[in-house]
Amino acid sequence: MAAAPRFAGIPGQAFAFYAELSANNTRAWWNDHKADYERLVREPMQALLGELEGEFGAGHLYRPYRDTRFSKDKAPLKDHQGAVVNIEDSVGYYVQISSTGLMVAGGWYAPQGTQVERYRRAVDGPRGGELERILSNIAKGFDVDGQPVKTRPRGYDAGHPRIDLLRNRALTVARSYSDEPWMGTRTALAKVRADWRAMRPLLEWLADNVGPGIEPDSED
Repeated sequence: MAAAPRFAGIPGQAFAFYAELSANNTRAWWNDHKADYERLVREPMQALLGELEGEFGAGHLYRPYRDTRFSKDKAPLKDHQGAVVNIEDSVGYYVQISSTGLMVAGGWYAPQGTQVERYRRAVDGPRGGELERILSNIAKGFDVDGQPVKTRPRGYDAGHPRIDLLRNRALTVARSYSDEPWMGTRTALAKVRADWRAMRPLLEWLADNVGPGIEPDSED
């Protein structure tokens, strides 16, 4: 069995590829440059996921094509390449490259079923303080987004000490890096690994308290 390819970095041409794609987002251009995508984008990202798999789990590389069926924007290709390692429904680690550089992120990104209700019950209870401490540490190096509702959630008082957290309908953290020479080296792997490790307490809290899209005891 052949050994998995070793990650050697993200080529600078990968960022240039997306800059050019943004100006030529057509199937004709894509067909002429698909080999460049495979070499500059897909293969390095697969190698990156392969090296992180032992610690974080198997990753999934998203398709480069946009779903344009219900969109006014008919551009066929995404302007970025993302990859995710899911640890629970809508909870996972994320990494992305685009013309602007590298983004490392993670968290609860797309609420399903009863997840919002379960999240709010946890925030309202004893484990809400734990989440506050986790976010206090993470916020020093990451941007935090909760897709909050504008008003207080039904059933919770506006004066609740954790009302800002209770408004959330998701909870993600992210850090962006501009295109630098180190991107083309194994330092990129070290950066992604360190960021994922830093956000691990949040993802573990979310996996435990937000959990699957349906209540576990509702399954047959």
